[in-house]
Amino acid sequence: MTTPVATGAPPAPARRFLGEILVDSKLLTREKLDDALLKQRVSGKRLGALLVELGAVDERDLATALGEHFGVAVIDLRHRAPVPEALFLLPEASARSLLALPLQLTNGTLEVAVADPSDDALEQLRALTGMPVALTVASSTDIKRAIDRGYRALTGIGQHVDAFQASMSGRSSSTTTAATVDENAPVVQVVTIVLTQALRDRASDVHIEPMDTMSRVRFRIDGVLHDVLTLPGAMGGAVVSRLKVLAGMNIVERRRSQDGQFTTEIEGRQLDVRVASTGTVGGEKVVLRLLDKSATSFRLSELGMPADTYQVFSAMVRAPFGMVICAGPTGSGKTTSLYATMGELNGTEVNIMTIEDPVEYVVPSINQIQINEPAGISFASGLRSILRQDPDVILVGEIRDTETARIAAQAALTGHFVMTSLHATDSAAALLRFIDMDIEAYVVGSAVAGVVSQRLLRRICDQCRRPFSPSAEELEYFIGAGGVVPDGGFWHGQGCMFCAQTGYQDRIGVYELLRMTPAMRALVVTKPTHDQVRALAITEGTRTLQHEAVLAVGAGVTTIAEVIRGIYVL
Repeated sequence: MTTPVATGAPPAPARRFLGEILVDSKLLTREKLDDALLKQRVSGKRLGALLVELGAVDERDLATALGEHFGVAVIDLRHRAPVPEALFLLPEASARSLLALPLQLTNGTLEVAVADPSDDALEQLRALTGMPVALTVASSTDIKRAIDRGYRALTGIGQHVDAFQASMSGRSSSTTTAATVDENAPVVQVVTIVLTQALRDRASDVHIEPMDTMSRVRFRIDGVLHDVLTLPGAMGGAVVSRLKVLAGMNIVERRRSQDGQFTTEIEGRQLDVRVASTGTVGGEKVVLRLLDKSATSFRLSELGMPADTYQVFSAMVRAPFGMVICAGPTGSGKTTSLYATMGELNGTEVNIMTIEDPVEYVVPSINQIQINEPAGISFASGLRSILRQDPDVILVGEIRDTETARIAAQAALTGHFVMTSLHATDSAAALLRFIDMDIEAYVVGSAVAGVVSQRLLRRICDQCRRPFSPSAEELEYFIGAGGVVPDGGFWHGQGCMFCAQTGYQDRIGVYELLRMTPAMRALVVTKPTHDQVRALAITEGTRTLQHEAVLAVGAGVTTIAEVIRGIYVL
């Protein structure tokens, strides 16, 4: 930053060029700098942003160079949280547009972290806050993450709760009435705020649970539930009724379980919300499953399968006929794996048809059928109609009954490739559960090409990973599951601002692949036990979920504690 120079004072030292700083620090070669300068003349972009875009410089290295260029301090936002009082001094919209994060107010001066500590940014921040500003510099990605963490949508929820309680006092009104008022009503605003914060926190589910005189709101983030908010009992009931109105559910019926769905837009992103309600002794509980339509779809090779497992599975799903079963409990990523597989198979020469409940992601080039029980469209009836539509690949969202299982097996035996999901603990259990659906063992052996069982484990946060010594109990489990202590030791996340002090960020899939070999087909016909199927699968090369998980620990991807929490196999 610069300050006015009094007449007669020595001139301020000239700033060193950013490119020269990067070259002198050996963060950039002279050749790459010259190439970037040529491209800058054409694009007109700032040199720093262009270098990051080209992959020539890391964002944090660029922040360090910018700090030297402008003569300001560099801070690490992983371990520096903004003070709430400072955040109030700069509106969220301005913070996002300027990539500026207010950190703290000291002696009347506001410290602000920015990605570009230029004189223009300094003047804009002074004008917006009306006070002296001291700039520090951080990477743009860190600032974006810190803004999401610092500016909580839930911050303003208290005033809406107070307004709701004030409007309800002195008159008798039901939560039904409170849920059907105009869009500016407090209950409508609370629903919007909760969904906004859930989307920012990457929550997959929102739980609204009645508890005596209040309602608890929890988010499931990376597979783990976190307490987020408590609402007064009347407000919680009104929020539930509002959600049921949006989802087209019966708001009068509060004892019978119901399901519904609606679509909304949150901060410019399309969000599909599946609503499931059920009556409890404390009142009506609602769980929301959030599906972000703007999220990029995964490719099969990006899901975390080891190279050899991916190679076998990729060949398996390209067979002209047969059935592949994806098994695991609720929330284990089965649907994501099935959609990623469809993405690999999709093409103009292939007719892919699906029958799902519900259709979670709409793919324009794939023919998708939504289950509608009142209209007579079930998995069995929908699958029968699909077989008359000349399909090459069929996706059955889930096999829930004998009739659906039988039709799917017949389709696999008559020249169609069928993919489906099944709730089971592991691949051997899924195969036996399929047999238990009154399907002849020889039909199962002939129809099924393979079973992949999966779980999702939380990744160690890349921002705060540190060497770690596991406990004796953890180490015993690790070695007992077939793990080998890595040369570089173990890692864990010590907790930082970006992972909400959990030490984990995002998740990775762990897969167990069982192939239907001739020996396995011969065994299936004998109606074997779970242990017999599992033993033969391991003999023929199947790596168990536990073994795959400890391999991920050895690679520094996750922790032993997370494996113990997430891998539960009988």
